[in-house]
Amino acid sequence: MSGLGAAAEPPGWRLGSGGSEVFLPEETRSAAPVDFLQELPSYQSALRRRAAAGGTQERRTAPRGSAGLRAAEARGPEQEGGELAARPARELPFSMAEKRRLRDCQQADIKYLSGWKQWKRTSSKSLKKVLNEVKELLSYLELWRHDIHSIEGKFGTGIQSYFSFLRFLVLLNFVIFILMFSVVTLPSIISKYGIFNSSFAKIPPKNIEPHCTVYKPSGNKGLVYFYTYLKDLFSGTGFLKETSLFYGYYTIDTAWLSVLRYNLPLAYLLATFAYLGLSLLWIIKRSVEGFKQNLVRDEDQFQSYCNKVFAGWDFCITDPNAARLKHRSLQYELQTDLEEERLKQKIADRTMKEKLRIYSLRILINIIVFAVLSGCFYSIYRATVFSQENSNGISNTNFQVNLLLQYLPSMVITLANFIAPQIFSFLIRFEDYSPAFEIRLTLMRCVFVRLANIGVLLFSLWSQISYCATDECKACGYNYELYPCWESAVGQEMYKLMIFDFIIILAVTLFVDFPRKFLVTHCSCKPVQWCGLQEFGIPDNVLEIVYGQTLCWIGTFFSPLLPAIATIKYFIIFYIKKISLIHTCKPAARPIRASSSNFFFLVVLLIGLVLAFIPLGISIAHISSSKACGPFRSFNTSWAVVPDTILGFPTGLQQVLHGIASEAFAVPFFMVTCLVMFYFIALAGAHKRVVEQLREQLVMESRDKQFLIRKITEAQRRP
Repeated sequence: MSGLGAAAEPPGWRLGSGGSEVFLPEETRSAAPVDFLQELPSYQSALRRRAAAGGTQERRTAPRGSAGLRAAEARGPEQEGGELAARPARELPFSMAEKRRLRDCQQADIKYLSGWKQWKRTSSKSLKKVLNEVKELLSYLELWRHDIHSIEGKFGTGIQSYFSFLRFLVLLNFVIFILMFSVVTLPSIISKYGIFNSSFAKIPPKNIEPHCTVYKPSGNKGLVYFYTYLKDLFSGTGFLKETSLFYGYYTIDTAWLSVLRYNLPLAYLLATFAYLGLSLLWIIKRSVEGFKQNLVRDEDQFQSYCNKVFAGWDFCITDPNAARLKHRSLQYELQTDLEEERLKQKIADRTMKEKLRIYSLRILINIIVFAVLSGCFYSIYRATVFSQENSNGISNTNFQVNLLLQYLPSMVITLANFIAPQIFSFLIRFEDYSPAFEIRLTLMRCVFVRLANIGVLLFSLWSQISYCATDECKACGYNYELYPCWESAVGQEMYKLMIFDFIIILAVTLFVDFPRKFLVTHCSCKPVQWCGLQEFGIPDNVLEIVYGQTLCWIGTFFSPLLPAIATIKYFIIFYIKKISLIHTCKPAARPIRASSSNFFFLVVLLIGLVLAFIPLGISIAHISSSKACGPFRSFNTSWAVVPDTILGFPTGLQQVLHGIASEAFAVPFFMVTCLVMFYFIALAGAHKRVVEQLREQLVMESRDKQFLIRKITEAQRRP
């Protein structure tokens, strides 16, 4: 029974407990409901807000209650029935009996509609049914559907989110491969071999010194040993250097497919922009869902505690061991919340001396972190320079030394990626942060060191590529003696990093995880049992594949078929990680929620994509393109193909494009963009305030219910 319903009954209040009735005295029946409603906590809170606002809203909101009731009564059952008919019955918060009754009413009302409306409603239902069936059929064709559901059932949604993220990268790289192959590789192969009456044209570069156009790939000649092919396969040299895997293969200016002229340089550049834009939009689309869930979970501490106690269990878990881990996980989360509250109280009670000590310690630790990063970067720089300067001077017969020099930068980067996170995890304990902030800060440092190592490697290569000590070298714009086709050299480095990263993941699983599992199972020594099984750390595994994906984004411009290698790599890694999880690892004792983990994965991936824009932008717009190979050998830079193509457009279209690129268009466009952005910011602020008011209203409704229950109890106890 609601308070409004009780106030509307003239004879008194009819209570539902035992059928008893409580009657007020005759002289108070008319005035009691008004006084009674004015005692509600929500009404008292509204009065306090009006008084704090100076009484200006009192005149506006005074008749709100009666007006709202009159509006609700005036709306009538017909409009409510229309609103209910617009929504599917399964989405309505009714019992099954009420949903069946509503469905019967809707079917009975159909005969009173016109023929057009009946056909429209029937066709709409049929279309929705067909779409649902198609969607259900496509779900059975989803990659690794059964495997991921099995992992979710045994280990929970946190680990399942990692494998779903891995599946997303497989699909993303496969789409990028299809794009690059169809736009760049396939037209080149068709035109070179004359398929479908096709041909190609090579335009000699103009105003270029002859020595800049000399490029002779060092292929294998004469008697070739097996280990030479093996070295070429791992390093991207030899026979692989002359294939369509690398940039130097696409030395075509124009391809003629029958009577169709195909501008390969422009297609190559547009395909690069297309796969970067596709990756950005796809990641943002998936990030929005996780961001919405994070906003919903951004509640106060009391609501967070209630969610953990009453809604924290993962009902997908069926394995007893995973259930015990989930119990410990919830216990750990509650302990973490209490620890954070204790740390907040401790921070609030700190004296000036304690603040000075902790801030000085944090500054010292950050200096150490900076020193570790500087050491990693300098080591990568020196290893890259040494490898590039000495790899060409070693004979092919010395297989071990040659392969070691080829992979020296990759080994140093892998070693830095392993040592630096261990140091960061040790130092973070002395900085006195909250547990949640410790995890986030450590992960961000690890992300930075992994992605920055790639940047240092590219900077080291560019310093060697752009170094010119003679006038002949300056005439080319790059070091033509050491790098006659520098784009292929960069592609080889990205190829080696990706292959070496895959080898490390496979080796750790075979030679570390499985022996550790064997020792823990069959050896009862205390040191071995103390080490225990390897935990399946979700953040560490995610950083591995994000690092590899960043290599793929950067290297695709220099090696168009690198996404195919990444697709195969992640496809195999899925089964490696699945076997390792089931047979050698245990879930982490401190897992994170699937919603927050998905959002974190995509944020880290987005950071990797943004960092990939920087070296690609410098390579396309700043560094001179190779004059001896590649589709851009006739242009000063890769970007120069765009203005050259625009010059071939009609005069009117050229004027329009130049107008769009001018300041007269850019300044108004920037102002309009800022106004639109400010509008959406203001709209988001208004929505946030509405959400806060709705939350306050929910709290007030709960207090009103408590108040009404207390009043009903008091009325029942009266004699």
